Amino acid sequence: MACGRRFPLSRREVAAATGVLASYMVGLVGLYLTMPTSDYRFLKLPRTLEDLRILRDHLESYTSDYTLQVLMCYFTVYIFMQTFMIPGTVFMSLLAGSLFGVVGGMVLVIVAATAGASSCFFLSKMIGRPLVFSLWPDKLTFFQAQVAKRREKLFNYMLFLRVTPTLPNTFINMASPIVNVPYRVFFLATSIGLIPAAYVTVRAGTALGELRSVADLYDFQSIATLFFIGIVTLSPTFLSKGQK
Repeated sequence: MACGRRFPLSRREVAAATGVLASYMVGLVGLYLTMPTSDYRFLKLPRTLEDLRILRDHLESYTSDYTLQVLMCYFTVYIFMQTFMIPGTVFMSLLAGSLFGVVGGMVLVIVAATAGASSCFFLSKMIGRPLVFSLWPDKLTFFQAQVAKRREKLFNYMLFLRVTPTLPNTFINMASPIVNVPYRVFFLATSIGLIPAAYVTVRAGTALGELRSVADLYDFQSIATLFFIGIVTLSPTFLSKGQK
């Protein structure tokens, strides 16, 4: 695998990333200016369940009076976090369940997560090659070999990766354009494959007060269920091999 120039990014690549970052920041500032005058010191990315509960308690009243603004802020922040690989989207998914319930939270999380993954995909397509080679050389070699081997049933393989925790989602978002995964396959596998995990997280968010640890979200039973669903998604690949 020829990697060419690995790192650092060229000036053009840095400028492209800076432009994307600036556009998100302008959007967030614009949304902030549409909110009523108040003390917004509680607005910060949650890093613990306690942070999340404080944020939820403050946002509940705003959600009923300024639903559109809250939705747009949530959507923009979620996409921003996924685009720039900022950890903590699990807390955002819990927040969606807590504020909008299971159905509303599911729709919001799946749309935001798919849009964020897509944004990361295209940003990586522009500037991500040196970063992916630098951060995950071994994973990239493995991923490229698997994609090449499963090209005929690539959708099933990508769906399996999304459903199961086999590879980190951040890596999949960044590496997919590097190993020539078509965006149509990437988009469909992402939007469908994220549903099981999103349901688990959003549903837990509806009972946020009872959740003791983020680790409780994915116990052995939950992980086993995700792998079972993942194996089912690969069944067409196994069947096609058996028929040859």
